[in-house]
Amino acid sequence: QVQLVESGGGLVQPGGSLRLSCAASGSIFSINAGRWYRQAPGKQRELVAGITGGGSTNYADSVKDRFSISRDNTKNTMYLQMNSLKPEDTAIYYCYADLLRNGLYYGTGYWGKGTLVTVSS
Repeated sequence: QVQLVESGGGLVQPGGSLRLSCAASGSIFSINAGRWYRQAPGKQRELVAGITGGGSTNYADSVKDRFSISRDNTKNTMYLQMNSLKPEDTAIYYCYADLLRNGLYYGTGYWGKGTLVTVSS
C-alpha cells in the first residue's frame, strides 16, 4: 500500500531554517498536487502551503515570504523550505497529496504521519 513519509523535522532556533520532505513510497508513485498542513498543541490543523499539478503555489498569510513549497518529480518528493522560523511555527507538519502511478492519476487524499518541528532557543 502506498504511503507518504515525511522527514526533516527537528529542533531549530528562532530565525533558523529547516527543509521538510514528503516522499511517496514505491518508485511507481509520484506526487501530483500536494499540500502541507500543521497542527500546533491545542489548535486545529491548518493549511500552510499548497502546490497544484501544474506547479502553482499558495501560502497561508502567516508563512508567506518565509516558506516555499516545491516538488521534484524525479525523486517523487515534495518539499517545504522553511526560513526565518518563529516559535509560533512549532507544530507537527503533515503532508497531503494526490498521487500518480506511472504518470497516471491514482488517487487523492493521502496523508503522511507527520514530522515535529520545534522552534525554540
